[in-house]
Amino acid sequence: MPEHRLDERSVLGRALLILEAFGVEDQAVGLSELTRRTALPKATVHRMCRDLVTARLLSSSPDGYRLGRGLFELGMRAATERTLLEVAVPFLQDLFTRTRETVHFGVRDGDEVVYISKIGGHRQARAPSRIGGRMPLYCTAIGKALLAHSGPETIDRILAGPLIRRTPRTVVAPGLLRTQLAQIAERGLAYEREESALGIVCVAAPVLSADDQPLAAISVTGPVTRFHPEAHAASVQAAATGVASILARRAQNTA
Repeated sequence: MPEHRLDERSVLGRALLILEAFGVEDQAVGLSELTRRTALPKATVHRMCRDLVTARLLSSSPDGYRLGRGLFELGMRAATERTLLEVAVPFLQDLFTRTRETVHFGVRDGDEVVYISKIGGHRQARAPSRIGGRMPLYCTAIGKALLAHSGPETIDRILAGPLIRRTPRTVVAPGLLRTQLAQIAERGLAYEREESALGIVCVAAPVLSADDQPLAAISVTGPVTRFHPEAHAASVQAAATGVASILARRAQNTA
């Protein structure tokens, strides 16, 4: 799938360039650093940041600029994800209560998983995921659950690579990965065994539409030292089926 980006010479393109310059760990970023990250003229960055603060997409402080609450509010208006979360959260909470391990809920966006919910307790596994974060489809349980139920063109494109080895256990052989995806599609369960990060294992199940299209996926993740994903496979699958059932009823009622 070709990637289309906004023209960075346009106002919208420059605004997006500034917003995307903020990293996950950033607390506040100064004007000079934003100028360096975006490679835009300093006067342009200053003017754009002033407008973004007015629009509440950024906030300013003596330490620099931060992403604003307006971005969060806009994100929560995304209709599809909001509906998914409204239905899924009770099932995710029940799954956490049952397993006491980290529960994830993710959707596919292009060739990646976007995590839209994560529930973990005091002993949650040190997984690389975060709400709003992205991971490749091919090396996560949620990603493989979504990919296995995607169309053959999508599978062929991703298997054609590049498949980056994130750990020594990441499956990067296209033939082996294709076999895994076929098994996942047949069984409705996907596993990850230290493929996205060392020390964690995971089991996931897809949330499918009435015509078997992947809407989202649910997973439970735990440390390899104590977590046995097969023991929780039925619970994860039941949660995914429950979410799919309610979504299907809602779709029928609004048809």
